[in-house]
Amino acid sequence: MIIPIIVLAIVFVLIATRRIGNIKLQIWQIMLFGALAVLVTGQISPLDALNSINFDVILFLLGMFIVGEALVECGYLSHAAYKLFRRVKTTDQLLLAVLFSMGMASAFLMNDTLAIIGVPAVMLLARQCRVPPRLLLLTLAFAVTIGSVMSPIGNPQNLLIALNGNVASPFVTFFRYLFLPTILNLFLTFLILRVFYKKDLQECVVTHAEEPIKDQKLAFLSKLSLILVGMLITAKITTVMLNIKIDFRLTYIALIPALLLVAFSRRRIELVKKIDWRTLVFFIAMFILMESVWESGFIQSAITGLNLSITSIPVVLLVSTLLSQVVSNVPLVALYLPMLTSAGASTTTLLALAAGGTIAGNLFILGAASNVIIIQNAEKKFGETIRFVDFAKIGTIVTAVNLLVYWLFLSIA
Repeated sequence: MIIPIIVLAIVFVLIATRRIGNIKLQIWQIMLFGALAVLVTGQISPLDALNSINFDVILFLLGMFIVGEALVECGYLSHAAYKLFRRVKTTDQLLLAVLFSMGMASAFLMNDTLAIIGVPAVMLLARQCRVPPRLLLLTLAFAVTIGSVMSPIGNPQNLLIALNGNVASPFVTFFRYLFLPTILNLFLTFLILRVFYKKDLQECVVTHAEEPIKDQKLAFLSKLSLILVGMLITAKITTVMLNIKIDFRLTYIALIPALLLVAFSRRRIELVKKIDWRTLVFFIAMFILMESVWESGFIQSAITGLNLSITSIPVVLLVSTLLSQVVSNVPLVALYLPMLTSAGASTTTLLALAAGGTIAGNLFILGAASNVIIIQNAEKKFGETIRFVDFAKIGTIVTAVNLLVYWLFLSIA
């Protein structure tokens, strides 16, 4: 039963180094290797591996990726970015605008989706406003992580908790407990970034130029899909609040708008081809590897051996944040959630898992898939990146402040 742990350790080392000799590896390839390793060695059966895949998460990501690609390809994203940020006159206003707009959007479109569509938007702003690209990339990474905390569809781990954690009225519950601390954390993150990049910001000049829409028909369908997302979210909240017994899954919020684009856009094949299939493979492989690790009992024994109160809010916040650096936040939540539900954890404890498992992405680059998506897209399309040390230097402070705020709010809830 130690083989899954060895495989997990190898996967972690490879993700940290991302190369073997002169061979550069991508994160999805490393995770796929891990899944294949536990399958080939018989640590998990093919049937158990198939059952371990949370298709609600995969389908939700698939739908949102289609919507995101349509927004980028038609040019509406760049056009909307101009409309949204054109009134920004100072660099302070720019940072606040990026933090709050991307943060709030990630609560509904999922942080991984915003990580994809947000990169071209912030790189456009960096060029036009003469702001260091690394600063806006960092701002985007922190924004989509923090903003996604307050919604059950803000990120895959929150979706897991909403679907499998028996959280009553997920939308209402998440916003009730996590909205205010999330808004406060976004503002505090602005202050931290401002301190670290004070000199760079003083040298920047904010200017704007309108970007044209490249495909009017696709732009119309993209806007319609966004409206549909909003309507479906409203419908989901309404059915929950009124206790209407309808099988209205969260995945429908993403799949229905995506089907609209696939059905009526002449560029449907192009959109499907440009989906980030690698990220979907990453999540499928991750579910398989983490199920094998879970079946080994190692993580449960390690946590139990520390004699910690696993349902205590401070413990949940710290354990989920630190262990997410080892196994990433989604698999950590997938491992920790069954332990909490079996122990009869309260709603605030489950929300602490959502907060800690998400905010973990602000500590190190490897703490969240959205960080990796941002960096890979920035490197591939724009030749820009965020160094591990630069991220960690600011991320440690941001994470400590974020955790303190969530602990205070959840403790008095």
